[in-house]
Amino acid sequence: MQLDVFTLIPHAFGWLTEQRPVASVLGRNLDLRLFNYRDTTPLRAGQVDDDPYGGGAGMVLRVDVVAAALDAVYGGVPDHRVVALTPQGRQLDQSIVEELALEERLTLLSARFEGFDERIVTHLASDAISIGPYVLSGGELPAMVVVDAVARRLPGALAEESGLVESFSDALDGGLEYPHYTRPAEFRGWGVPEVLLSGDHARIGQWRREQSLSRSPA
Repeated sequence: MQLDVFTLIPHAFGWLTEQRPVASVLGRNLDLRLFNYRDTTPLRAGQVDDDPYGGGAGMVLRVDVVAAALDAVYGGVPDHRVVALTPQGRQLDQSIVEELALEERLTLLSARFEGFDERIVTHLASDAISIGPYVLSGGELPAMVVVDAVARRLPGALAEESGLVESFSDALDGGLEYPHYTRPAEFRGWGVPEVLLSGDHARIGQWRREQSLSRSPA
């Protein structure tokens, strides 16, 4: 997969690229490219944002700045999926992660401060995704969440021999994961559920499914 991230802070992704699962697939099944809006902005002194029309606090990433970045890299708006990371987008869940992981090429657009000129979302992006209905300092953290989640689904990301096989969606039909317990079996009077100590894998599987369902949104 070729995964392109447009951002104002490319160096913020340095830590992510050194950690699993991204590091496990980087350069093999994942070609992660980082592009700085300031490198291609048509405005003076690296400007990329401006006050919103109608007034209000904060600064908004300009549509001409994002268009210039896409023009420089792709020669225009690309045919593949371009995702604007915004609180107004589709709520990210495992089914969307699986959907994104099937793409051969994927572009993520991050913003800073108050977000995007709406024309970016409407005309330059083909999808909009949110990691939650709250305000962050910018889109770098949402972009990292998407990169990490998608990387986990790529071949070679998590080695079976290390016990890190991804089971979230495969075993639980996309529900939230069941509780985990490990040794000691009792600590300060807090015990491990008896079913997990029974050795009865059918009962354990049923218990895990029930726990997953009880934790998952209706």
